[in-house]
Amino acid sequence: METILTNIENGVARLTLNRPEVFNSFNREMALAFQSALDHAEKDEAIRAIVITGSGKAFCAGQDLKEVTTPELNPGFKKILEEHYNPIISRIRNIKKPIIAAVNGVAAGAGANIALACDIVVASEKASFIQAFSKIGLIPDSAGTFFLPRLIGFQKASALMMLGDKVSASEAEQLGMVYKVLSLEEFADGVSQLANTLAQMPTKALGMTKELMNASMTNDLQSQLHMESKYQIEAAQSDDYREGVAAFVEKRKPNFTGK
Repeated sequence: METILTNIENGVARLTLNRPEVFNSFNREMALAFQSALDHAEKDEAIRAIVITGSGKAFCAGQDLKEVTTPELNPGFKKILEEHYNPIISRIRNIKKPIIAAVNGVAAGAGANIALACDIVVASEKASFIQAFSKIGLIPDSAGTFFLPRLIGFQKASALMMLGDKVSASEAEQLGMVYKVLSLEEFADGVSQLANTLAQMPTKALGMTKELMNASMTNDLQSQLHMESKYQIEAAQSDDYREGVAAFVEKRKPNFTGK
């Protein structure tokens, strides 16, 4: 069975973590396949938005503990971090296309932090988020200690990481961890509509916005202003800018191409 399912339609690549029998927890095979799928989505110019979701009841339960407790299967934590999770997070942040995490169920450990690294997080009402690391004597990885405090604040993030509390979808929305919570009935169509909207937008500018968001994590004000000026000048030379202005003047819907 394929560990990552890929569906491409209307400019959207839907990547589905597909180990439902273990709540889509990562083993080495799935981690490497996921990286490969992200690489393909990045290189394919026809793909202008990416959705990451899980099959079955869960989004992703993090690391497959059976793998790390079976001597002949265990890659070791150095490989798991340096060859699995760190490259996944780097890819998600560096791909110049909008990435949606469609959290359909529980997102625990690395699974939660992979979701939080995405550009937009949409959660089903049945979703939940757990920083499960402290329950087994580990520290949050997959950039959890980077993104979570920035999303919800130092104090709350510290408590969630130390205590390992389960956060419901509605609480996650209130805290600012997710963009929107959808009912079970709305979830599939809502995610598709959002992804299709992003794929039809000026995705070159969206990619530049993503780069600016990344830089804002560490830049001072003057550095960020300088970077905004540089990127705005570049955006103003794009086909999408010319199309957007023409559509506004002509009172019609723009036809963006991402160039």
